[in-house]
Amino acid sequence: MSNTNARLNRKERIRKKLSGTPARPRFTVYKSLKHLHAQVIDDASGRTLVAASTLSKELKGKLDEGDKKAAAKQVGLLIAEKCKVAKIEKVVFDRNGFPYHGRVAAIADGAREGGLQF
Repeated sequence: MSNTNARLNRKERIRKKLSGTPARPRFTVYKSLKHLHAQVIDDASGRTLVAASTLSKELKGKLDEGDKKAAAKQVGLLIAEKCKVAKIEKVVFDRNGFPYHGRVAAIADGAREGGLQF
């Protein structure tokens, strides 16, 4: 089994137990080799409420190219700020099958620092 298939199996296992509601939407994270993407999703209506990534206009020029963990923290802070504007305070964290370590943990810490409650 390849690493990708193992991650997708973990993702399926996690998603069986976890879904976003209008009261507590799902905060999901995706990481590629270069970039990080985060979304807050209401699964009941199937809508993305808030999204942020390392490619966001708000972060253009603010990120250090070599420090991916610092970039992840900035994405977490940005999504928390956007959630405040959208009046979202509590979320359910979905690590999307990735280990809760490194950049995934950094984005969660940044979101918590910004005021989101998991």
